[in-house]
Amino acid sequence: MVFKTYKIWDLVEAQGVIGEVSEIDIFNTRLVSPDNKKIIVPNGAMVNGNIINYIAEGKIRVDLEVGVSYDSDIIKAKDVLLKVLTDNSKVLKSPAPFVGVSQLADSSVQFVVRPYCKPADYWDVYFSTFENVKTALNQAEIEIPFPHTVLINK
Repeated sequence: MVFKTYKIWDLVEAQGVIGEVSEIDIFNTRLVSPDNKKIIVPNGAMVNGNIINYIAEGKIRVDLEVGVSYDSDIIKAKDVLLKVLTDNSKVLKSPAPFVGVSQLADSSVQFVVRPYCKPADYWDVYFSTFENVKTALNQAEIEIPFPHTVLINK
């Protein structure tokens, strides 16, 4: 507790739990989980384990993955994905958003999509990016593959 690795309202992960710090007293740290559960962690456990402070730097990276068809132009797909990020006013300009091919999967070319935002905007950027990616890829006629099942009637 002496090193003040977190403070009230910080989003932290420690001892296998994640939550916003709501109270720090001499014996315990109280967190409120993203699904609004109260978590009480003894301070001894807090200081004797790893603590991840997600918002200490004032920005947080949103990690997303998007797959496109092998038939798609991946340069065009990358440009579309970057435009979705740069058009979002809640995505920070610095550090710049990143889009890159991460995997050549069984049925798709996988992209990592990594914008930074303010911690308070995390969920809005997370959900709006998926929605805007789907719309933009549809408009660009870039296919997002999905599993197909073929039924044979005998």
